[in-house]
Amino acid sequence: MFGMIPFERSDNNIFDLFDNFQKQFFRNSNATLPAFRADIRDLDDKFVLEAELPGFNKEDISLDLKEGILTIKAEHKEAQEQKQGEYIRRERRTGSFARSFDVSGIDESGISAAYKNGILEVTLPKQAPVVPESRQIDIL
Repeated sequence: MFGMIPFERSDNNIFDLFDNFQKQFFRNSNATLPAFRADIRDLDDKFVLEAELPGFNKEDISLDLKEGILTIKAEHKEAQEQKQGEYIRRERRTGSFARSFDVSGIDESGISAAYKNGILEVTLPKQAPVVPESRQIDIL
């Protein structure tokens, strides 16, 4: 039975310093941290955002775009029927996660998304740069 209990993740990674601070700060409260990991790559003419959302179905994920802010929401929609007597330890829970990203400078009409194997990939095409017009001004 002791082999079924997971080990705690080490908090010594310098790159996770802020995440670890949040975990320590909220450790004794009932608050949850509604976040997920995301990577953003710059591919010259577009950005590609990859969000880790394992365990979600495509129908559980929504992308909302409003006033230059892209919000990704994922929510488990499971029935709440639980039989506590059958479990030795229960770690899976229902809940929702949300995260927002500033998409200024993005061609909003060209945004597309695909979900495969727990990874949501959002393609964000960059807007064409606006080149200021140059003109000659006559002196009177």
